[in-house]
Amino acid sequence: MQKVTMQKVLLSYVQPVMVAAIILFWAFGPADWISNPWSIVVATLTTTALIQALEWVKERHSSWRLTRQEFFTDVFYVVLSYTMIAWATKTFADEPMMAAKRALGIATPWAMHLPFVVQVALVVVLIEFGQYWLHRLMHNQSFFWSTHAPHHHLTQLNAMKGAVGNPLELFLISLSVVALLDLPQAAIFCALNILAVVSTFAHANTRFDPPRWYAFVFTTIQNHSLHHSVAYEDTRCNYGNSLILLDRIFGTYRSGEAELVGQDDRRRLSIPEQFLFPTRPLIDRVKARQSDADAEVPA
Repeated sequence: MQKVTMQKVLLSYVQPVMVAAIILFWAFGPADWISNPWSIVVATLTTTALIQALEWVKERHSSWRLTRQEFFTDVFYVVLSYTMIAWATKTFADEPMMAAKRALGIATPWAMHLPFVVQVALVVVLIEFGQYWLHRLMHNQSFFWSTHAPHHHLTQLNAMKGAVGNPLELFLISLSVVALLDLPQAAIFCALNILAVVSTFAHANTRFDPPRWYAFVFTTIQNHSLHHSVAYEDTRCNYGNSLILLDRIFGTYRSGEAELVGQDDRRRLSIPEQFLFPTRPLIDRVKARQSDADAEVPA
């Protein structure tokens, strides 16, 4: 009994230990590595692969067990996120924002003098605050829901599922105001790495339930699986991708957990269907007009 209890305690610290290790790495890692712009890609892909492997160590639900089809779909979206979505975010958001910052003479030298951990926390909160309100909007406005709904058509949760969704939603959710701040690259990369790990665990089919103090602040698979519930109204809670603390503050937190996930009778969407989902009303109208036109043609 004591051995089982000790094992449970050790497993519960997998997530906090990974977050702590990430902070230490970016704070004290080799300067050449930290300064390389590709380091964040390697770091996040490595931690994602590690969490994916943990699904085979201690899975949460056998019904979420990763299949070949799900794996290759997830990999497609991970590649899409690190290529086209990253390019679009840089080209249409970050670079214009930085240009405006220079043109307007916006400067935040005070941010460069903050302690490293505070800099990281600032980036985490800024990104998550924006994502929380955008995510909440997506569940409360029809057009934005049409971009986000494909992510809720997932019929199982796995480590890479956070990257799956309509490209427009993936672009919107990547936006932030961090480019307006003067901060060291290491602090920004550290924050992005932490957000990626927390979000990955929040989608992963693993049973490494963290301590209560950790789950009070960070999103876990318990409350995020509830957000993916089958009933649409049940999805309108726990909007924090990585900071469930924001839901607690703004009154959208709900406790609980769900194994059955998905929308529209849990119908899994193909990649083309996910891409075209926001245009469904237009496609339906075109088809209806075509049907009406065909009906008017005399035999």
